[in-house]
Amino acid sequence: MSEVRVRFAPSPTGFLHIGGLRTALYNYLYAKKNNGKFILRIEDTDQTRLVEGAIESLIKSLEWAGISYDEGVFIEGGKVVEKGDRGPYIQSKRLDIYKKYVDQLIESGHAYHCFCDKERLDNLREQQKQEGKIPKYDGKCKGLTKEEVEAKIAAGEEYVVRLKMPKNQDLNFDDLVRGHISINSRDVDDQVLLKSDGFPTYHMAVVVDDHLMGVTHIVRGEEWISSTPKHIYLYEAFGWEKPVFVHLPTVLNQNRKKLSKREGDVSVEDFQKSGYLPEGLVNYLALVGWSPEDNKEIMSLGEMEELFTFDRVASAGGIFDRKKLDWVNSHYMKELDSDKFFELAKPFIVESGLADEEFLNNKKEWTKILLETIKDSVDNLAQVPNEIKFAFEDLPTELGQEEFEVLKGETVETLLDAIEKKVFNLDEITFEDSKTFMKEIQKETGIKGKNLFMPTRIALTGLSHGPELSNVIYLLGKDKILDRIKTTKERI
Repeated sequence: MSEVRVRFAPSPTGFLHIGGLRTALYNYLYAKKNNGKFILRIEDTDQTRLVEGAIESLIKSLEWAGISYDEGVFIEGGKVVEKGDRGPYIQSKRLDIYKKYVDQLIESGHAYHCFCDKERLDNLREQQKQEGKIPKYDGKCKGLTKEEVEAKIAAGEEYVVRLKMPKNQDLNFDDLVRGHISINSRDVDDQVLLKSDGFPTYHMAVVVDDHLMGVTHIVRGEEWISSTPKHIYLYEAFGWEKPVFVHLPTVLNQNRKKLSKREGDVSVEDFQKSGYLPEGLVNYLALVGWSPEDNKEIMSLGEMEELFTFDRVASAGGIFDRKKLDWVNSHYMKELDSDKFFELAKPFIVESGLADEEFLNNKKEWTKILLETIKDSVDNLAQVPNEIKFAFEDLPTELGQEEFEVLKGETVETLLDAIEKKVFNLDEITFEDSKTFMKEIQKETGIKGKNLFMPTRIALTGLSHGPELSNVIYLLGKDKILDRIKTTKERI
């Protein structure tokens, strides 16, 4: 078997969509599993949709996700560069190559010049729709002689080049996810191959590029299934060996519709800003349409490389479940060491306004204990500020009904007095002091269990449930505790 070569070929039209990341991931995993090569190619033939900085953005998203590739387009020293011996890897740099192959198709009778203007094509489509037909080109220019074509070109008439589909031919291919697929050529349009601006369409460029770059497996979204017969016929027209096709199911929302920006996060950058770890997002995304034989759910990238196969990819669309993502991501949050957690959480804390970077760096050990205290309570980094605000902000101005009722307990006043006295007599509260603090209060007052811990937590944080109370006592420190005990006494 020849070396496996796969490619991810996005258009630089914006941020990398989460569905695009999954396509890149599956390409990457298949290449790694088979000791093959993974190529990043940029498909920018539609010049009207280009977004400045999009190439850099999508490369950074792949780097953040930990998905590396062997050939193609990279960023070095802040500049876009190309590496590999099958380039250029940016389609707009390959126009001469496409023109050569378009001319070859015209010469062999597999393509023809079309001079129909936009108005005629629009009217034709409208008429076909009204007659209940599938809109497609009617072949008006297919019968033009060579002399007629040359005369029109000489007269300066604009033209495109179309693929000349055979009249009644079954076009077959075997898809590793979908199985055998057969579509008759009469249901396929005479696709434009070369536009009037000299740029190829996707259909022409993708076939030429995949062949010349030695791509053995085309792994892409299922929206390209209907276009594959055109590509199959182009491979036949050129006399080239067809690659293996793999069409992946669409990533769907909870309503079984394609993920849309209107309904929330859809780009990799969105999830990065929402505080998800790359390990968590990639692990979960792999499971949206694929599962290993043992249905294992928590897997490192290396484990996925070992386990990945296309025969375990579902043909039905995969539902993107945010709650499941949170569950997977929370696993990786818990795995973070304290230094890594500190560095990752810092931008989110600063952005929230709770503390500036100077404060956090100066009180690094204190902040690390604070973060460890709430680690089990967060699914992603964006939730950190809300969980740690008890250590920065004053008590809530109003208590909830449950908390208010707890503070009405008959032993609460005694408990608060004991805490206030003990704290007042300490020079400072060390981490070691905090570990034995509540046991000593219990011994002094005889108050136990729920009557001991719940009123104390409410007095110090305003909440009846929360992180480890001994840590809270250390983190708040002497002055804040005394201030909050005073405030709580005034409330009751």
